Parts: sequence; structure tokens; C-alpha cells
Amino acid sequence: MTGEPIDVLVVDDDYNVASVHVAFVERVTGFRVIAQAHTAEQALAEARRLRPDLVLMDIYLPDGDGLEVVRELIADSEPPAVIVISAARELASVRLAMQLGAVHYLMKPFGFAALAERLTAFRRAREDLSAWPDEATQRDVDRMFGMLRPPAVAAQTAARRLAPTLRAVYDVVAEQPQSVSAADVAAAIGISRATAQRALTQLEQSDVLSLELRYGRTGRPEHRYTVR
Repeated sequence: MTGEPIDVLVVDDDYNVASVHVAFVERVTGFRVIAQAHTAEQALAEARRLRPDLVLMDIYLPDGDGLEVVRELIADSEPPAVIVISAARELASVRLAMQLGAVHYLMKPFGFAALAERLTAFRRAREDLSAWPDEATQRDVDRMFGMLRPPAVAAQTAARRLAPTLRAVYDVVAEQPQSVSAADVAAAIGISRATAQRALTQLEQSDVLSLELRYGRTGRPEHRYTVR
């Protein structure tokens, strides 16, 4: 990753959900959250004040429609990119988001891995676009739009073929905004800590999870895991 971080504005009417999305974003390399907004009015004001590179936009806001905020932002001289994040499943909402130029539409609830895929795809396309000459070929355009689609992640492909216990462990890790320990996994799915640790070790050795050693003041380092 080179260059400045991608500045993100997180918009969600629910303060707790917004905090989870902030934690998700800040786990992804190359992104930083510069503000949160919880109403349409606040979202529009913050976006115009801070000029984020990317807005994660909820649709159902207490004082208006998030897609109308997107419409206004896209009309600005230097509009941000937008990823719509919403519980709205109506085809009309999805169609309008596409027509307005949203780069992705992610339905709630979603885990860290789903958002990380889309953020990573966006970052790669943005970096690629910055290296273009003044004029592009059709091949360049096709490649950029292809990059905006979430890549097929090997870890997720492997996860779909896991045995039930390993898949359950993987799902717990993937859904958390922060790294987890064997004790966390054991408590979440009702297995022994030893069983959780064996599963985590197997997933890490299979390149599905990443291992992080967290050192305290005394004793052995704590083993914590995230999706690779």
C-alpha cells in the first residue's frame, strides 16, 4: 500500500452499528475513519466539510433518505465514492443506488470479511486509476470496473469446504471486529478451549486465519486470530 490513507465517513442512524462499522473499516489496511454521521443532514454537512474519499451510506435515516444524500453528494464538483450499507432489500433501492453511482451495495447484517473485500477492491481500483495516463483504452476501463468487484478470496473459498466445527470457528472469527482468542471462540460456540485452540491452529496453518501474538507484562503471549 502506498500513498495517503483513504478517508472514510461512516453514516448510520444506529450509534452502536456505526461503531462496529468504524472498527471494521479501521482493520483494513489503507483506510481511516475521519467522522461518523447519524442523520441525513449531518451526513451531508460532514461530507462537504471534510471531503472524504469514501462514504459508507445507510439508507434509513431519521430525517431523510440516505440515497437522496448520495444524489446531492454526487452532484458536487468533487464527489466522494459511496458504498451503500443498508437493510433495504427492495429492488428499487438497489437500482437507484446503482443509477446514482454507488460502487457497492452491501446488505445488513454483514461481517468484517464482506466489507473488507469491498474496501480492498475499491482501494486497488483507486490506486490503479491514479496511475492511468490522460486517456484510457476500453481495456483499461474494463479492468478498472472488474477490479471494483470483490475478488475471490482463497480463504473464503477454503472455508466453504471446512468440516462443521472448523467452519463454526471460522465464522466466529470472521464476524468479529477485532482479533479473537481461543477462549473467545470457545465461549461463542460452546466448545472447550482446547478444541477451539486446535481448530484455530489448523485454520492458521491452512492459511485461512492469521495469528497475532499479543504480549502482556508477564507470562506467555496470547494467541489471537483474524481472517487472513
